Amino acid sequence: MSAPRHVGVLISEVLAGLNPQPGGVFVDGTLGGGGHATAIAQRIGPTGRVVALDRDPAALEAAQTNLVGLPIEVVHANFCDLPELLAEKHIAAVDGILLDLGLSSDQLADVERGFSFASDGPLDLRFDPLSGEPASRLVNRLSAEHLADLIFHFGEERFSRRIARAIVEKRHQNPIETSAHLAEIVRRAIPAAARQQRIDPATRTFQALRIAVNNELKSLDIALRRLPDCLKPGGRLAIISFHSLEDRPVKEAFRNDPRLRSLDRKPIVPHEAEIARNPRSRSAKLRIAERVAAV
Repeated sequence: MSAPRHVGVLISEVLAGLNPQPGGVFVDGTLGGGGHATAIAQRIGPTGRVVALDRDPAALEAAQTNLVGLPIEVVHANFCDLPELLAEKHIAAVDGILLDLGLSSDQLADVERGFSFASDGPLDLRFDPLSGEPASRLVNRLSAEHLADLIFHFGEERFSRRIARAIVEKRHQNPIETSAHLAEIVRRAIPAAARQQRIDPATRTFQALRIAVNNELKSLDIALRRLPDCLKPGGRLAIISFHSLEDRPVKEAFRNDPRLRSLDRKPIVPHEAEIARNPRSRSAKLRIAERVAAV
C-alpha cells in the first residue's frame, strides 16, 4: 500500500498533554495514519511501548510497513475493549491513552469505502468492512420515520424529515448504492437557501449514517466508563472529538468521573496555522484528564 496521506491533528498539543517519557507504555486507541502513535513512540524510545488499536484493517495493513522500527504493536480491536486486550498482554496499567475520533484522510480517499460523498464509491461507511452492515442497507430498508430520527439524532440535521422522505421516494425508483447518489438526493432535499453554507449539505446525513453503522457513540460511552481503570495513577487520557455528540460526553465524563481530573477548563483547539495546513482539523477539540490515585 502507498504511504498514508493522513495528517495527525494537534500532535504537539497531544504530546504536551500526555507527556510521554522514555520507557513509558501508551495506547493509541485509533491508529489511523499513525501520526500520533509515531510521535509518542519517538518520545518513549526503544525501551517504551505503544499498543496501537484500530477497527480498520486497511490502517493496520499500512502500519505494518510504515511503522517498522518503532516500538509500536498494532492490534485489530475496538478501543472500548481495551481492558481485555491489556489483560491478554499482561499489562496492568498504562501511562497514557489517546483517542482521535475523527476520520483519517486515508479513509476519505478510499473510494471503495464511501466515506467521501465527493466520490462515486459504494455506500459502505464501515470502519471494519467485515463487521456489521453497510450504510446502503440502512438507507434502503429503514422506514422514513426511522431514517429521520437517525439523521436528526446522530447528524443534528434540522431537515432530517425532508431528507428521509426524499430517500424513501428515490429508493423506490432505484436502490441507493453509492455515496454520490445519496449525496445528490440529500442536497436536492434541502431548501436552496440552506445550501449556502460552509459545509456540504450532505455532511450531517453522512455523519449520522457513519455513526450508526459503526456504533460510534456506544463505543465512546463504553470507553469513557472503562478506560480510566486502564491508567496508572497520574496517567493521562486524551480525546480528540470533532462534533458535539462526541465532545459533550467526553466533557461530562472528565468533569464528573471521580477517577479523573480534567486538566483544561476549555478544550484545546488547533491554531490558525494548523487549520491552514490541514483544513479538516478546524473542528477538532482536545480534552485531557489525569487519573487520580485511588482513595
